[in-house]
Amino acid sequence: MQSQQQRRSFLKSAALGASAPLFVPAHVPGREGSTAAGDEIRVGVVGTGGRARQLMSQLRAPGRLVAIADCYQKRMIDAEKQIGQELPKYQNYERMFEREQLDAVIIATTDHGRSLPCIRACQAGLDVYAEKPLTAYIQEGRQVVKAARKYNRIFQVGTQQRTMELNRFCCDLVRNGGLGEIKLVQALNYGSSKRYPGDSKLEQQPIPPGDDWDMWCGPTEMRPFNRKLQFGWMQWWAYSGGAMTNWGAHGVDQIQSALGMSHTGPRELWPIEPGSGKVAMKYANGLMVRFELEKGPNGGAIFTGSKAKMEINRNRFATNPEGFVLDAPSGEQQAKWEGPGWTAGPHLDNWLDCIRSRKEPNADVEVGHRSISVCHLVNITRELNRRLVWNPETEQFEGDEEANAKLIRPRRKGYELPDV
Repeated sequence: MQSQQQRRSFLKSAALGASAPLFVPAHVPGREGSTAAGDEIRVGVVGTGGRARQLMSQLRAPGRLVAIADCYQKRMIDAEKQIGQELPKYQNYERMFEREQLDAVIIATTDHGRSLPCIRACQAGLDVYAEKPLTAYIQEGRQVVKAARKYNRIFQVGTQQRTMELNRFCCDLVRNGGLGEIKLVQALNYGSSKRYPGDSKLEQQPIPPGDDWDMWCGPTEMRPFNRKLQFGWMQWWAYSGGAMTNWGAHGVDQIQSALGMSHTGPRELWPIEPGSGKVAMKYANGLMVRFELEKGPNGGAIFTGSKAKMEINRNRFATNPEGFVLDAPSGEQQAKWEGPGWTAGPHLDNWLDCIRSRKEPNADVEVGHRSISVCHLVNITRELNRRLVWNPETEQFEGDEEANAKLIRPRRKGYELPDV
């Protein structure tokens, strides 16, 4: 650990004192025996499910996979087979942080299990790429941001549309007045997760061999094992906010970007139709967003301006009137984001570039926190089913103790967030 910390101190001090991209000599402590050490960024991975494997397969030079960690050993073995590479495997990610000579880490765990390894990685001196949604509740998001800032980490959130040329173009167009004055923004009525146990209690099943169920439950209540919990976790409130924090993380992120609200949030939220899940919100400048569409763009929203209407979606857009936009990025730029799985290669490239330059990445941790906070706010509005007044500066509801109690969740002993 001493040589690893020395090397990270070197990286930090060199980056602060250099204007050119940083290359670390092979003789730096912790790199003896490496080949072309200064030209690579050694990356570990926490969580080896389907999305993690996509990211692992899309990581390009100067990034190099050197180790993986997952509480379920079978997932790591399956990941190795899928990517065609054998790697050191750790059931406890903290052991990987201690023993491997890492520069950075990709964290692609479940939603409820993401914030703690993010903070631990920052404390270990690692730069972080964390999948979306960044958090399971709002308060832990602020703690993650604090950790990234305290330890001076490059922290990219996996909302890859922030790097897609077409999406950047469209958001810039809206934000800079290309559609005229924005009158209304309409987004999908993304669904929420459900409470456990729901209509019927799930029966206890045998825990699979090599599966650390305690670690998988993490900060949440230790429930009897059932495959529907571990492998269908997105439908359960204890582990996820449902579609609202899944696809909604992308759609809301585009709304925040296009409206110039990436570092803030709405002031008011209220139910549109009681029982429908439809929610409206308004920013301090009066701009209104309505989560009400039954069909529409998963990865964006419909922006109605005084000059035209634009639908922004992932790597595509449409306008009314047609042909309103004539200078969009080329089809060649769009094509690099298409292919099997959800392409994030250029977004990973941006992260790696920023690790060397120490510049802020396209989807910085504050941006990711603010976007997913809006998703959490919508879910809280649905749960309380009444108008809420939010202060994006203090990140508290005004004069509403019941609502403020929803900003935090109890964490099981042993999985508390460290004080940063």
